[in-house]
Amino acid sequence: MNRQLDLTNIPRHVAIIMDGNGRWAKERGQMRLQGHLAGLESLREIVRHSQRLGVEYLTVYAFSTENWKRPADEVAGIFKLVIKYVNSELKELCENNVRVGILGDWSAIPQDSRDSLRVLLDSTKDNDGLRFNIAINYGGRAEITRAVNRLMSEGRTNVTEDDISGSLYTAGMPDPDVIIRTSGENRLSNFLIWQAAYSEIVLTDVYWPDFTPAEYEKCIMEYQRRDRRFGGHK
Repeated sequence: MNRQLDLTNIPRHVAIIMDGNGRWAKERGQMRLQGHLAGLESLREIVRHSQRLGVEYLTVYAFSTENWKRPADEVAGIFKLVIKYVNSELKELCENNVRVGILGDWSAIPQDSRDSLRVLLDSTKDNDGLRFNIAINYGGRAEITRAVNRLMSEGRTNVTEDDISGSLYTAGMPDPDVIIRTSGENRLSNFLIWQAAYSEIVLTDVYWPDFTPAEYEKCIMEYQRRDRRFGGHK
């Protein structure tokens, strides 16, 4: 563990845009799906390291509402990897007291992937350790629209920010302290756009398959160097 890391200032909620799988594969002359497969290995290690560091909430962007625009074989392959991930990680997640949540409209994904996710949710629902959120078929604008429609269906005509926050997929969770994006891109890409109002943004050029626990700690150290004022001043 890096000696420069302040273990008394670990973010409660870390969100990660896992980007660069395709470019990682292309640079190695491989199919894009090989990049996604390599990305699963990184995800396994980051979940483990989040537990070691004492992170309470980890949210990862696995598949956006815009990702349906990708080639059909790539999309199908990504959802097959969902099943592979559940089959390989379920036992360890349960043993480590991890509770899994899904953000997004996952009713739209293939049935076999939904079945695997249901097993994952049901098997971990009573755990009270790390809350591990997987954003699947997720979009920030769609999430806000869904929240507003829910409130309108209840007959609400005058809502507060707290009302909207309480109707999001992340209801009851703290907003992310830090959002990390890999691969050198510099945008949120419709990820947690309501919740990110005062999140620190940390960017790294490292592709997601190469995002090791050491790189993770570098990002957290960058977060720890920030002076978070939330609109005020010191």
